[in-house]
Amino acid sequence: MVRIVAAGSLGVAALAVVAAEPAGAATSTVRLYKVVYDPSGSDTHANSQLNREYVVLKNGGKKTVKLTGWTVRDTKKHVYTFGTFSLKPGKYVYIHTGHGTNTSANVYQNKGWYVWNNTADKVSLRTAAGTSAGTCSWKHTKSGYKVC
Repeated sequence: MVRIVAAGSLGVAALAVVAAEPAGAATSTVRLYKVVYDPSGSDTHANSQLNREYVVLKNGGKKTVKLTGWTVRDTKKHVYTFGTFSLKPGKYVYIHTGHGTNTSANVYQNKGWYVWNNTADKVSLRTAAGTSAGTCSWKHTKSGYKVC
């Protein structure tokens, strides 16, 4: 946006350039990074195996981002909502399917069975305001994971 302003009573024109982003144009630096949807081994109810299924988010920015109220969901509407949580610049957070104690690098959905479908699925990341912060989808490959 460019504005021309009159400077003083002498009628001298000054040119000021104002850079402004349109409303809602700000994007998050937090992105889906990886999904391990089919960890090796048998699908069992064992918590250790459930926690080998996870989604990874990365903060690629230079500022800490508050993820409180953000959600991660699949196509079947399984939803994980972050409680009070902040992700520091350059850091990752692993969202595990099973049970555990949340830390600055690992959070847990507390599910008793797998969330991410092995054949095909999609992870959707949304901000606390409900704005999409990205998606990551896959069709089964031998790797059992998808780098987003």
